Amino acid sequence: MILIADSGSTKTSWCYLQPGKEHIYFNTEGFNPYYVDSKYIADAITNHLPVDINVAQVAAIYFYGAGCSTDKIPVVEQALQSVFKHAENISVQSDLLAAARSVLGNQAGFVAILGTGTNSCLFDGEKMVYQVDSLGFVLGDEGSGAYLGKQLLIAYCRALLPKDLQELFWDTFKITPDEVINQIYTKPLPNRFSASFSRFVGEHIAHPYIIDLVKNAFRALFTNIICHYPDYEKYSFNCVGSVAHNYLPFLIEVAAEFNMSVGNIIRNPIDGLIKYHETLINKDQVV
Repeated sequence: MILIADSGSTKTSWCYLQPGKEHIYFNTEGFNPYYVDSKYIADAITNHLPVDINVAQVAAIYFYGAGCSTDKIPVVEQALQSVFKHAENISVQSDLLAAARSVLGNQAGFVAILGTGTNSCLFDGEKMVYQVDSLGFVLGDEGSGAYLGKQLLIAYCRALLPKDLQELFWDTFKITPDEVINQIYTKPLPNRFSASFSRFVGEHIAHPYIIDLVKNAFRALFTNIICHYPDYEKYSFNCVGSVAHNYLPFLIEVAAEFNMSVGNIIRNPIDGLIKYHETLINKDQVV
């Protein structure tokens, strides 16, 4: 039996592949090893495993995750090994590779992630060959849900929102600027906290101020990240993630400002990953 997982900083999508049976899909919270340790990950997986999954029968795990850089991969590997003790093959790779395999398959091109965080790369059909670092929540992640939430929080805390939005924000969240600052600077997972406010953006997307906020987030994405890829204009903008999916018309508009066309946009890469790995299984290949 095989487990495939795509983990962002907020949510992990899982699929349990059983030969001759229907796939089992389930979700857990997201696991970014820059913010949580092995025990946290293992406990969260154990507490949310469906009862019809027998951990002793899991032979291989393909885990793609946010924050799974070379130095952080062992954090996730240790967690998976502690839960799935009989798994003979545990592969932990970046969520960016998951995005590439999901939207590009074995084709070369550009791919990005716009979810809780931001990531992007050039892909040669097998591996990532060039990357402009998003720098994470504190220093970058332009265009992400956390970035949208951060811009909204900044405007709210400085009372820069239009009066109607300032009042709507308070009525919705009942949080003071001091409480926002305390949460961001003293509590765990500030990126997830910030991204949680992006739902307010979606709920009020018809408001001119919110439209400008979203467009400016995408302009920051292109100015600070995308435009620094060599010959970026010759690629199409392929992307996975809720932000790209939910605000696609604005993404298309801003991409055009930077002379880049928009290609394949999907919300969740898990189905593409399933197809990718099933193809490999059918060819008796191992990755």
